[in-house]
Amino acid sequence: MTKPPVLISEMGESALLIQSEGPMSLDVQRLYWALDRVCHDLPGVTETVLGVHSLLLRFDPQAELADAAAHLQDLWQEIGPAEGRGRLVEVPVHYGGAGGEDLQELAASHGLSVGEVVELHSAPTYIVFALGSQPGFPYLGGLDPRLVTARRASPRQRVEEGSVVIGGEQAGVIARTSPSGWHIIGATRVRLFDLDREEPALLQPGDQLRFSVEKVSE
Repeated sequence: MTKPPVLISEMGESALLIQSEGPMSLDVQRLYWALDRVCHDLPGVTETVLGVHSLLLRFDPQAELADAAAHLQDLWQEIGPAEGRGRLVEVPVHYGGAGGEDLQELAASHGLSVGEVVELHSAPTYIVFALGSQPGFPYLGGLDPRLVTARRASPRQRVEEGSVVIGGEQAGVIARTSPSGWHIIGATRVRLFDLDREEPALLQPGDQLRFSVEKVSE
């Protein structure tokens, strides 16, 4: 594959953000997974934060950011794509009803029936590109293009944990009750983040997720 160009920006006095433009691509994301793993061991790096087609690096205050940025450019040219963990997790969903209040409106906006939306949404095997926004929230690649929907113009102030959502070309599951501008099409009882578990986040970048149909309400 041809690697996309990257932009490296200083974020304050001790952080760098490396990023590239869309469209959302698993091939490109595999490069960021590889870069994230390499950067963990770089001198002066204190934390890495992986995003979709982006990686934020935090450094100790003595680090020379200009030198680090040049090194990042070299690393980007050298790395090859990394494999994900590949663990498969099934998430049963109750589509529509009180826990999926946007399902009918979203279906109508695409000229689809509720049943067609459910079928299209539950058919793919999604890939966890990255975690972010809130603890355990997965940015999922693999959404059928017929369901791509711009985020709401006015975000809701409260979206319940377990809400199954669509935002732009991504799918997701709300891991903690919070504000959100994504469209709610269903709900699941699977907990994506639980501090009582040995590993609180259920999913990690590179894992796979399949939605299964538990129930459909119109």
